[in-house]
Amino acid sequence: MKATIERATLLRCLSHVQSVVERRNTIPILSNVLIEASTGGAVKLMATDLDLQVVETVPAVTVDSPGAITVSAHLLFDIARKLPDGSQVSFETADNRMTVKAGRSRFQLPTLPRDDFPVIVEGDLPTSFEIPAATLAQLIDRTRFAISTEETRYYLNGIFLHVSDEDQPTLKAAATDGHRLARFTLPRPDGAEGMPDVIVPRKCVAELRKLLEEALDKNVEIDLSASKIRFTLGGENGVVLTSKLIDGTFPDYSRVIPTGNDKLLRLDPRSFFEGVDRVATIATEKTRAVKMALDDDRVTLSVTSPDNGTAAEEIAADYKSNGIEIGFNANYLKDILSQIDGDTVELHLADAGAPTLIRQDEKSPALYVLMPMRV
Repeated sequence: MKATIERATLLRCLSHVQSVVERRNTIPILSNVLIEASTGGAVKLMATDLDLQVVETVPAVTVDSPGAITVSAHLLFDIARKLPDGSQVSFETADNRMTVKAGRSRFQLPTLPRDDFPVIVEGDLPTSFEIPAATLAQLIDRTRFAISTEETRYYLNGIFLHVSDEDQPTLKAAATDGHRLARFTLPRPDGAEGMPDVIVPRKCVAELRKLLEEALDKNVEIDLSASKIRFTLGGENGVVLTSKLIDGTFPDYSRVIPTGNDKLLRLDPRSFFEGVDRVATIATEKTRAVKMALDDDRVTLSVTSPDNGTAAEEIAADYKSNGIEIGFNANYLKDILSQIDGDTVELHLADAGAPTLIRQDEKSPALYVLMPMRV
């Protein structure tokens, strides 16, 4: 193989594919990126961790002789980062080595044969639809903070995507860790009807969100089956992210969304976030709870810590129901409030022991449920 590629193109492409590669691997070839140069003047780069695979095709300056080889992903990325701006990088392979040249720099890297490189077999992906990248990015941002990190409850280690036909056809994304729930709803895209319920793993969600950042003005094509999902960003010469799905059953989360919470609290999400953040300064790991005392048109936030003393702050609010006291995990509350874009946030409460519903307003596509803490 012999090919030349612009350094900026190579660096951008490597930044997309190398982040899938785990730093420590028991299987040496999984540390490598597959580089394939074709006669048409394109170079394809591919990386995988056996559950997730990223492929990107970029134009080459020249392809003198086509071929394919695998070389250390992180090493090549580090080299590309340090090469001078505007340089052209040439690859040439011979005798299980790849020579990388740019300007006056020259590197010889060990390689492994292309035939040993594992590829995720997608099989048939019967469901296919498109979503604007900006919408998909919003869906991820509004839900992923609630993904569980407990490996024992592996079926909660991702975002649950499913369609439903209540009043109108919708596509819903949900994530929960048992303490909080985040749900995002959008109109069902054409082609998504009849799709299987799927759980997209946390790592795939993180990689996808990074890739979306560079394609926010485009559409993303999504193809899926009950076991695999493929995201295509940027069309022909774009990035293709393929992932295995979590094989498990997501709990029926709709049962925990409260419908009869009759106490409505409205306040400014920014001042609420800052107030919670300030009083939580003295909270320790054991006392992450912040207590909210609700009275007519005001909320008093307080934290009591046996080691660090007490803190309290009063916030103006719109509240007309009976006074109650309720406690929440300060970090969970802040995670939710940081997702509210508008000038008001609604908290629908029942009592100190019942889950609270949080949303911007009834038209908002995002909805959150937070379990209280004893305080």
